[in-house]
Amino acid sequence: MQTGRTQRPLSPPLPPAPEPGAPPAGDARGASGRGAGLNMAGRYERESSEIFDDGWGTLDEIETLRTHVHEERARTIITRNESPDISFDRSINPYRGCEHGCVYCFARPSHAYVGLSPGLDFESRLTVKPNAAELLERELSRPGYAPRTIAIGTNTDPYQPIERQWKIMREILTVLDRCNHPVGIVTKSALVLRDIDILGSMAERGLVKVALSITTLDRKLARTMEPRAATPEKRLAAIRGLSEAGIPTSVMVAPVIPALTDSEMERILESAHEAGAREAGYILLRLPIEVSPLFRDWLLRHRPDSYRHVMNLVRSMRGGKDYDAQWQKRMKGEGPYAEQLGRRFQLAAKRIGMNAKRRALNKDAFLAPRAGGVQLQLF
Repeated sequence: MQTGRTQRPLSPPLPPAPEPGAPPAGDARGASGRGAGLNMAGRYERESSEIFDDGWGTLDEIETLRTHVHEERARTIITRNESPDISFDRSINPYRGCEHGCVYCFARPSHAYVGLSPGLDFESRLTVKPNAAELLERELSRPGYAPRTIAIGTNTDPYQPIERQWKIMREILTVLDRCNHPVGIVTKSALVLRDIDILGSMAERGLVKVALSITTLDRKLARTMEPRAATPEKRLAAIRGLSEAGIPTSVMVAPVIPALTDSEMERILESAHEAGAREAGYILLRLPIEVSPLFRDWLLRHRPDSYRHVMNLVRSMRGGKDYDAQWQKRMKGEGPYAEQLGRRFQLAAKRIGMNAKRRALNKDAFLAPRAGGVQLQLF
């Protein structure tokens, strides 16, 4: 086995999309239980490498890909945004990268910013921010801080497997709980139930909402597409457990993949409502930059007969491209098929009783931290 290295320009174009029937562009051996089958270099790297057989037949001896965790002493923890098509202006990411390995994850390109691959590196080379809670307390105590809902899980999942060991999310929730600060959580993990004690207390004060993201109810499809996330049944069980504890719970039908999971939209909404979810949303499949070749490769390996149909429908909703990043279009797409999906969602949600009432979180009870604790009100 040898590794070949080649010089690359600073901003190389993406490789051409593979055609149906062609072999995958990368080698997924050694990556059992992972979503991506490629590990191409990030677009900012000068060099790329690829594994090839040098005639000794040693490719089959590649060890199973293991997860590596790097500690980072972050300098800030609250990320701000001004995007006009999302409902929050601030978020927290306790981790960089996500071991769930969802092949379609739109956050994958962020790994290219730190010299890693959006492919297998994204799900196996993770960064943890152990000082996240300390930074959060400091930032909430700044003079003039105005509380608004902090979103967690909108990039990488705060309850991915390494959270069991590091407990960064629980530390963050502890700070938010003490400060009476509102938070919205999105996850694919049943591990969220571990924190039901904190979440339940915050719910009593109107401080928290939790959304479970469900892409498909098909266990086999979920296993290959999002290999280390909780099974669909466990996500529904998490919705039930949270809602029974009085925690406002919703479902995100996300991403909706045309010709692959879009037929399940109504069933997912019905199942989530039966489990206790009372709010719902959906997001169309997003394939920015490096995510497109990763998803195409996955289709060729797992659903080759659906390749052309899926990608043609994707392009029909993205102006003839794999992706359109324009605000107001990136989440839902455009065109007849996108309009049909939107109408189906609206009709199903209305029929089932979803979104009849949207609950706003309480930002008026906020208590700013001071000297490592919470500043108490005098009166």
